[in-house]
Order: sequence, then C-alpha cells, then structure tokens
Amino acid sequence: MTKTKKYVLWTLGITLVLSIAFFAAENYYAAITVNIASSVICAVFMYYSAEDYSRKEMTATGGDSDNYEPESQEKRHSDVTFENIAGMEEIKEELMEIADFIKDPAKYRNFGAKLPKGVLFYGPPGTGKTMIAKALANEANVDFIYASGSEFIEKYVGVGAGRIRTLFENARKRKNCIVFIDEIDAIGASRNTDSNSERDQTLNQLLIEMDGFNSSDGIVLIGATNRIDLLDKALVRPGRFDRQIYVGNPSMIAREKILAIHMKGKPISGEVNIKNIASRTTSMSGAEIANVVNEAAILAIRNSHNCILSEDFDEAILKTTAGIKNNSVRLSDRDLRTVAIHEAGHAMAHIAFMNTLPQKITVVSRAQALGMVVMGEREDDNLIDTEEFEKRISVLLAGRAAEEVMLGRITTGAQNDLRKANELAVCMFTEHGMSNEYFNVASIREHGGEYRNSADKFVSEVLNRCYKRCTALISDNKDIVLKLSEELINKKTISEDEIREIVSGDKIRIVG
Repeated sequence: MTKTKKYVLWTLGITLVLSIAFFAAENYYAAITVNIASSVICAVFMYYSAEDYSRKEMTATGGDSDNYEPESQEKRHSDVTFENIAGMEEIKEELMEIADFIKDPAKYRNFGAKLPKGVLFYGPPGTGKTMIAKALANEANVDFIYASGSEFIEKYVGVGAGRIRTLFENARKRKNCIVFIDEIDAIGASRNTDSNSERDQTLNQLLIEMDGFNSSDGIVLIGATNRIDLLDKALVRPGRFDRQIYVGNPSMIAREKILAIHMKGKPISGEVNIKNIASRTTSMSGAEIANVVNEAAILAIRNSHNCILSEDFDEAILKTTAGIKNNSVRLSDRDLRTVAIHEAGHAMAHIAFMNTLPQKITVVSRAQALGMVVMGEREDDNLIDTEEFEKRISVLLAGRAAEEVMLGRITTGAQNDLRKANELAVCMFTEHGMSNEYFNVASIREHGGEYRNSADKFVSEVLNRCYKRCTALISDNKDIVLKLSEELINKKTISEDEIREIVSGDKIRIVG
C-alpha cells in the first residue's frame, strides 16, 4: 500500500470518528467543518501523488527534457574521414565547401555568402548518410552531436519540444558544430489538422530553432531520411534545409572503390576480380557491399582457406541476396524434377532474351527458394525501355512456362516470380505511362473506375504476351531445357562453363 493511500485512509478514519462524535453531541456545524477539511486534505494528497507519479513515469520513459542529453562525438572520438568514403565525389565536394566555410568564414562573407543552415540527406537505407555527416564534422574539426528522430517522440505533450530546445542549447554552447538528426521524418512528417498533437508541437519547435540560429553561430543541422516525401513543406524550404542531397546506391565505379576500401588489410587471393564482384552487386547499398566482404572473410575462415577466395565471395553474395542454404529441405524425385525444369526455363529465357549466360543454376534450397538462377556480370541500368521491361517479365515467367510445356502442369513454385512480374507490369502503367490508352499518364495514387480497369487490362495483356513468348521459346528448345534439367538433377549446381558447354552444341531458337 502506498503512503498516499495510508494517509487518505487515516484521514477518512479520523473524519468518521469525529463526525460520529459531533453528531452524537448534536454539534452539526463542527461535523460539517470536519468533513470539508477532510475532503480538502484528501484532495491535496491525491494531487501531489499524481504529480509525483507523472514525474516518475516521464523519467522512466526518458520524457524529462531537463535530463535529456544528446550524444556528442568530438572529432578525436571518430576516425571517419572523407578518405573512408568512396564513390561520392560530387557529394564530398558539396560538403567540403561547408567545412571550408566553418573553418574560414571571412573568405565567404567577403562575397556576401551565408553558411547553409541545413543539409538534408535522403535516399535508400544503408547508403552512408550518417557516415558522411561524421566525416564532415571531422573535416571541419568541430563537434558532432547525434540525435535520432525517435528520441523526440513521447506520449506527453511538450516533452519533444523541450528536447529540441535542449538539443539546440547544447549546440549553441559549442558554437561551431554539426547537429545530426537521423530518421528526421519521425518528427518532420507533414502536420495534421490537430495542431495540439505532440508530434506537431515538436516539429513547430524544430522550425523555430532553425530560424533562431544564423551563420555566425557556425551550427549546421544535417537531417537524414529514407522518406523525403513525408516531410513537411515548411521544413524542406530554403532557409531551413538549404541543400537537399540525394545519397543513392553506388554506381559500378563506386562499388569498385567501396570494395577496395573494405578489402584493404584483408588477405585477398590474387584470383579475386574486384570488377567482377562489383558487376554482380548491382543495386546493393554501401552497407550491403561491406557485409558481402565481411561474410566472405568469415566463410574463408570457416572453410580453413589461407586467404579469401573468389568462391568465398560467390557464396557471400548469394548469402546476402538469397539467404543461407536450407539443407533440411529434402525434395522428392518428382519435386526435384519440377524444380530443375523450372530453373532450366529461367536460364533459357535469360540466355535467349538477355543474351548472357547465368553464372550458375542450382536446385539447392536457400531460405524459401527451392532453386535459383544466379545472374552473371551485368551493367547498371539507368534507363529501361518497354522492351527491357518485357524481357525481365519474360525471364520471371519462363519457369512456369517450362513447367507447363515440359510437364503438362503448373505448380506453386512460381509464386514469387508472379509477384515480381506483376509489380513490373503495374510499374509500367502507373509510374512510367507506357500504356496506349493512358499514354504519358503516370500516377502511383490509388484509382478506381476506368483507370483501375485499364490498369488491370494492361497488366494482363503484358503478362500474357510475355508468357506466350516463353512457352514458344521452351517449346522450340525442349532438348536444351531437358539437358539443363538433367544436369541439375545429377549435380544440384551447374556453373557458367557447364551451361556454356550444354547450350553451345545446339543453336537456341527464339520465336517472337
């Protein structure tokens, strides 16, 4: 029992005894006075008890803005520099100006130039937004104050705003510094009509604080987000976030540089070709590429290799993109043949439509996949036309087409292929305006009525057209598909050289 409850019960007990005594003595005025006094005393106890509970609750959840202290990392505590960052030359050039401005503001003031108040990094996760901000602080030789957007969101109204004030007070004490707010969309999302909400008050306070410091303070706010589309327009306007920098997945050249940085100091075999690895990590972020190198090193140790071999990198890429091997899956002879035919169909379409040999085909299970075709080297696709879209869709549908043509039945094995093929076809219609009926009309918003019906019709036509190309390809090349599937059943995995040997003896016939 809490102290408050004890005090209240004692007060009520005493009040009851006195009331009975006064009523027995027919002193009604005294009895009423005692009851009023008792009510006031109990109310006071309850009030201070509620205040104390609220204070404890806020402290337990980190809600006391007075005790909030953002993480501060000074230059000497971090070894991240621009030399550690590869493939972002243009971004580094932009940020070098800010570092130079902080170190030598007079040079810029002579031209009437002002230090940007804010820089917004946006783009996919894992592309190095936090690392770039730390490197900028190092380059400018200033403090780096880190805060996460989620730290400012609490259930108590006003707590987030108080924490924002504390954050910028700490920044002003340091004078020259970089304030970095990660996942800024947690507090910077567009405001609702309910202007009294905690999130909206936090955002309002952030806007006020950004207006409150100037270039002479030497404070630069850097925000990072994966969802720039969610941010409030008042936050991203010039004067607050003056520069918006897209930090995307690295290009082919950038991937080579990233690989070189992460391979540095590791025992890499002379047979390892960085260019080959870079071409097989298309669409990977910098964090994923770093993970590939680390996984390759671990695999080399596990396999007792003297150095990291190409096969370690091959397995690391597969592990990162497709998951670990699932050796517990045991396929029946019927299912194994079905999977082999399915993957042989994918490989045939890849060879015929993409004009390249797969790196390998396997029927060894990984994660939820019972088999897969591992693509070989490929260039970055900056622009995709309708023909390329349909080629990709055809490759996805070729597994099911092979099942139908070679086995006379279809299975659930094409579930993931169908989902991806439908996504590509929908993307053609809603985002790229590639339909004849709604030519040049691109909208990712949900629509009903005619637009929705036209989208469904377009997707169906594209999928059917691509599927017919696949069935024609498989029908005209049954002998090659059969050879590939039989080799898969026997060896479980076949390499690019083995695939080349199988298909080189027969000319692939392509229809349509």
